[in-house]
Amino acid sequence: MKNNYFKLIFLFALSSFVLSCSNDDDNTPETPDETLTEYKYLRIFLSDEKTTAVTLVNPVDATINSFNAKFAKSSLYTTESGRYAGLVHRADHTVETFDSGFESHGDHVDVDGTPKFGALTGQSLLPTHFKSKIGELLTFNDGDGTLSVAKESEINTAGAKFKTINAGLLAHHGAMATFLNGTYAVTQKDNSVAGTLPEKVKIIDNTGKTLFESTVATKGIHGNASDGTYAVFGSASGVLVVESSGKQKLIALPEDFGTAWFGTILETKAKGKFIGFTAAKGAYLIDVTAGTIKQILQSTNIMQCKVSYNTRKLGILLLSGEFKLFNLTSLQIEKEGKIIGEIASDAALKPQMQLTENFAYITSPTTGELLQLSLSSMTIAKKIKVSNTPYMITILGFENSKSH
Repeated sequence: MKNNYFKLIFLFALSSFVLSCSNDDDNTPETPDETLTEYKYLRIFLSDEKTTAVTLVNPVDATINSFNAKFAKSSLYTTESGRYAGLVHRADHTVETFDSGFESHGDHVDVDGTPKFGALTGQSLLPTHFKSKIGELLTFNDGDGTLSVAKESEINTAGAKFKTINAGLLAHHGAMATFLNGTYAVTQKDNSVAGTLPEKVKIIDNTGKTLFESTVATKGIHGNASDGTYAVFGSASGVLVVESSGKQKLIALPEDFGTAWFGTILETKAKGKFIGFTAAKGAYLIDVTAGTIKQILQSTNIMQCKVSYNTRKLGILLLSGEFKLFNLTSLQIEKEGKIIGEIASDAALKPQMQLTENFAYITSPTTGELLQLSLSSMTIAKKIKVSNTPYMITILGFENSKSH
């Protein structure tokens, strides 16, 4: 019996060795990443530069649904829930809404109707800045300094319209942020700095009443984001951090910035941590609680800088056609590679990009295609024909493949 036991052990070891050697001799690479597909209930939504065409792409099977917006060159934004999109037509003073038809229930997703334009629309002077938090849609209207607000729950309500909040602001190229308590941080223009940019931020309620006046003046503000606790604004004087209590502070920019400053601020998964981006210097992590700014990638050749749909990764696409993927916890690069041809810095319409957990989606304005980049293999997995001149891109739906 004892001899039989040792014989079995020997045979098992021998078979494991043979199998190991067989795998070593096999030149076929393991490609489990190639089997990855996009989540079933996630869609890519695109507008067109020259026509009213908007395209909803199902990346799983590369099929499309085509629609027509009221105007061409729509700026596209995903709402807080992920189900809807806002289409902003700045020059035509109009905001439209779109419904993906997907309804999340946490562990699964239901299909609630077919993709379609929402009934909710807005009319205002030069709607420009769009945000969505606490179940609301919000635009800042550059033409008269007002805000327009509506609820996500109204998107499919017949005749629904955005309502106006007038805070007594001068017309300017402004921005706003929503706090979790339902108040708003809004930019102010007092003409202490020449040009169209505002210099201050105050806090108002949903009637436009001022709750807290500005306590910090800057040399100009552009770009902002909010996690509901902190509202963060890009400023020529530093990074302006505003809280719902009225507390305000500036975080100094890195010493080598010179006249450069962050014109784009992006949210991340981590509370109090944001991405600051400027084409003049690169991408940086802003920690508002620690008051620090850390370099992620210093480069003057960044074409697109986007946080992933789950806000855990950062994708950077360079004019050279190189793509770099960063982990926002470690700030370390995870993947990189040259994925498209070089783009001229003065190109009239450059590729746009968005990221999901497993893929990056990049528009090809010259070929009318949407490119699906596998983040695991750093190769183009699919090329999907959309409209002739894809303009803006956003993600709709949920990173979930489970149904009821």
